[in-house]
Amino acid sequence: QVQLVESGGGLVQPGGSLRLSCAASGSISSINAMGWYRQVPGKERELVAVIGGSTNYGDSVKGRFTISRDIAKNTVYLQMNSLKPEDTAVYYCNALLHTTTSYYARDYWGQGTQVTVSS
Repeated sequence: QVQLVESGGGLVQPGGSLRLSCAASGSISSINAMGWYRQVPGKERELVAVIGGSTNYGDSVKGRFTISRDIAKNTVYLQMNSLKPEDTAVYYCNALLHTTTSYYARDYWGQGTQVTVSS
């Protein structure tokens, strides 16, 4: 019913930049918020950034990452600058949304995209 498709991950050197994109499609009625989370093996998934009525960032990315959203395209972007090796993770797109058949909003997740920061 709903798909979140991420793109833009890859390998980048420390200090470099990457831009992630995530497009939501399917039987979407409305989107409350969209965001990005990341996870490394052996650790819990953590918030990177979320945008809805307000914008929030994880402490480790404040000042370096910027989240933005194209409401008409149901797409969220994550501009990542000044990347560090510790930013290496699988980045997951998330959307809190209503479908055309759901009364309550629920979370949907993308398949994840690998970001590797290494020289």
